[in-house]
Amino acid sequence: MKLKKNTKPGKINILLIVLFFSFFFSIAKSDNSNQIKIEEKFVEIKILDKISSKNSNLKIKIGEEKEFKNLLIKILKCKNSEFDDNPEVTAYLQVKDVSNKSNDEVFVFNDWTFLSSPAIKPFDHPVYDIWLTKCY
Repeated sequence: MKLKKNTKPGKINILLIVLFFSFFFSIAKSDNSNQIKIEEKFVEIKILDKISSKNSNLKIKIGEEKEFKNLLIKILKCKNSEFDDNPEVTAYLQVKDVSNKSNDEVFVFNDWTFLSSPAIKPFDHPVYDIWLTKCY
């Protein structure tokens, strides 16, 4: 009879251990999937060179700095609205002009930009215009 009493708690303990580890690994797996989604976010912007009248499309990974001629462009955040009718795309953009050697201005542009209304917070540069086109 003692064997039956000892085997029942042993089976319950093993079952609890299996459930604990399966729960632990499911949490670890979901955390890794969130990190992969963060790493795969990109922003597309269009840059107009006002002197040559040429458009260029740039694909920039969020959080990384990319150089385009005299500009260093960094996207810190990007959001797509959740509305179905007219989706709004916004991005937080930082732009430095490398050719400008004065210490008065750190950034030429350091603010949010909007896909539907770029004139709300305009990018003001004598040579280039920048527009947000996509966030994914």
